Amino acid sequence: MTVSAVVFDLGGVITTSPLAAFGDYERDAGLPVGLIARLNTENAHTNAWARFERSELDRDGFVEVFEAEARAAGHDVDATRVLAALKGSVRPEVVTAIRHLGTAGVPLALLTNNAAPMDPASEHGALMELFDVVVESSVEGIRKPEPDIYPLTLERLSRAVAKEIEPLAVVYLDDLGPNLKPARALGWQTVKVVDPAEALAELARLTGVRLA
Repeated sequence: MTVSAVVFDLGGVITTSPLAAFGDYERDAGLPVGLIARLNTENAHTNAWARFERSELDRDGFVEVFEAEARAAGHDVDATRVLAALKGSVRPEVVTAIRHLGTAGVPLALLTNNAAPMDPASEHGALMELFDVVVESSVEGIRKPEPDIYPLTLERLSRAVAKEIEPLAVVYLDDLGPNLKPARALGWQTVKVVDPAEALAELARLTGVRLA
């Protein structure tokens, strides 16, 4: 089926991934490289990170619980440094592609895990204007890869553009494989973003829209 709607992740897709910044902190602090990512994936639905992104923990609560999880794994981690690493830089080529899709009339959604609702007045908040709908884990109380957030996004997007969008007509871009798996189970087409240029080339092929 021809792609007629596109769903984008934020961090690691529209903005640079925090994984590089995590690695910089780990090397600076003498921690095993990859430790933070590992802590974020163990007990994936109940750990500090998951609870933070569902707004079950505030910032102070996250710091306390995440540092306790790190200590249980045998390491002292400054969770405030982890949070500081989350802010990525916008990838202008991806923003340009999103603008081309919007101009072509393609329905667009942003689906992101975050710890607090995006502020429209912030640097990254301006990105919200590019999308027909924005779905945030901190607002919904569910997060990727929990299955319910995907049909919720599609329902919101269909309502926003006043037409039913079939799951098979959706392409979803994310940099994390576990977040793509539930989307594929629904019939969505998926693109794992490792190299942004390659991902955009695949997106252009799937949508038939020139994105450069």
